[in-house]
Amino acid sequence: MELFSPHFWEVLISIIIIDLVLAGDNAIVIGLAARNLPVHQQKKVIFWGMFGAITIRSLLTIVVVKLLEIPGLLLAGGVLLIWIAYKLIVGEKDQRDVKSGSNVFSAIRTIIIADIAMGLDNVLAVAGAAHGNFFLVILGLLISIPIIIWGSTLIIKWVDRFPIIIYIGAGVLAWTAAKMIMDEIFLKQFFENQPIIKWALTIVIIIGVLLVGRIKRGNQNNSLKKA
Repeated sequence: MELFSPHFWEVLISIIIIDLVLAGDNAIVIGLAARNLPVHQQKKVIFWGMFGAITIRSLLTIVVVKLLEIPGLLLAGGVLLIWIAYKLIVGEKDQRDVKSGSNVFSAIRTIIIADIAMGLDNVLAVAGAAHGNFFLVILGLLISIPIIIWGSTLIIKWVDRFPIIIYIGAGVLAWTAAKMIMDEIFLKQFFENQPIIKWALTIVIIIGVLLVGRIKRGNQNNSLKKA
């Protein structure tokens, strides 16, 4: 991929949107894990907790990029990303089980473990969107750091005020999933020779995720109103 080409910016923007919708709520983990510690210890916990989490997430993303080169895994990753996009619409990640640490070490450990568990979707999405470009992988991770540390409250307010952000994010994830599926080694040539089918399937995946997710979310809201 040529640096600063239109395709480069297209992929980078996709990664930024993915980070906004998937990494933003992971930031809540920090506050939950450090909330019972003295104020003077909270900054230390946040710094070392995020340092450990980002380091491990970086390594995981690079590993996933390499794994996606194995025949069949790009297709599997794309299908999994479709499910992640759907789940993004129908419900938020559950942070209720994140416990506050009783000391600095336990709080740091909690942040690292919780971030890894909650950040696997982000790792897969960024790795898939980057298409093996390690520069974009690292750039995407660097972009996610300030989002995770400082952006949680702002992003949550944006999402509450403008729910369309969730649908835009889910659409980008579905689009990334479609690209992953069509870039699978034993499918790539077929889709390159059948551009109409390629674009038709991409549209079906995106609209399908948004429509099914919207219907499911609507049913959930109706159930809550009746309860």
